Amino acid sequence: MKKIFQVIGFITLLLFTFTYTNKITSVIKENDDLLKQIEDIENQYIIEPINAVIKDNTIIAGISGSKINVKESYKKMKKIDEFNTNLLVYESIKPEISVLDYYDKYIIKSNKNEVSLLFLVEQNNNIEKILNILNNYEIKATFYVDGNWFENNNEKIIDLIEDGHTIGNLGYNYSYNVNGISWMNTIVTKIGNQKYTYCYIEEENEDILKICKNNNSYTIIPNIIVKNNPLITIKQNLEKGSIISLKINDTTLNELPLIIEYINSKDLNIVNLEEFIG
Repeated sequence: MKKIFQVIGFITLLLFTFTYTNKITSVIKENDDLLKQIEDIENQYIIEPINAVIKDNTIIAGISGSKINVKESYKKMKKIDEFNTNLLVYESIKPEISVLDYYDKYIIKSNKNEVSLLFLVEQNNNIEKILNILNNYEIKATFYVDGNWFENNNEKIIDLIEDGHTIGNLGYNYSYNVNGISWMNTIVTKIGNQKYTYCYIEEENEDILKICKNNNSYTIIPNIIVKNNPLITIKQNLEKGSIISLKINDTTLNELPLIIEYINSKDLNIVNLEEFIG
C-alpha cells in the first residue's frame, strides 16, 4: 500500500511541475518584447480571402488569404533573439466559399492573377519535348493523361508529380467509368501523394460530373480550348485566371515558347492545377 501512495505522490508531483512550468513559460512569453512586437503587427499583415463565384453549375476559384502564425514566427525569431519581418511565418485563410468544397461544379476559371496550362496526353504521345521547354522556363503544368498512356507509364506519372507537375485524368479516350477513374486516382494520390484529382471535359456533361464527384475529383472545363493556331487563339482569349488546354503536336511544340513568353509579358503566373485551385 505504501508503494501505491508513493507512486501516486510521484505522479502528482510530475503533474504539478508540468503545470507550473507551463504557467511560468506563458508568463515569460506574455512579457516577452519579441512576442509583443509580432502581436503588434499581426493585424497589419492579414490578407483577406476572396470567395469563389458560383453561377449555375460553374464555379470560378477564389483566392486564399493569409495571416501571421504568431507561434511559429516567435519560434524562428527567438532562435536569433531578434525581431525580423523576413522570419515571419504565414498560414492560409480559406475563403468562406471555396472551390475545394464543390465537386459538383464545373471549374471554369480562377480569380487569381494566374494561368494554368493543361496538356492533353493521348495514347501514343511523347511528352519529353514539352517537358524540356517547361523546364527551360521553370514552369509547372498539368498533364491530363489517357488511361492507356497511364497504364504504360506509371513510373513517369510519379516522376512528373515529384517534379512539381499535376496529373489529370482523361479516362480512356475521354470516356470515364468508375473502375478506371478509381484506380488511376489511387495511384496519383496514394503513391504519387498528389493532393487532388481532376477530370476533364470541354462542355457540360452531367454523367461525367457525377462519376467524378463520386470519386472526389474536380471537373475542369477550360475557358480556352486550343484546336488550331495555339498562339493566335491564346492571344485573342487570354485573361486573368484562364485555364488553357493544348493538344501535344508539332504546332504546340513549335509555338509553346512564344505562348509562355506572351503570357509572361502580361504579368500572369503560369501554375499547375494544384496551385491554381488551392
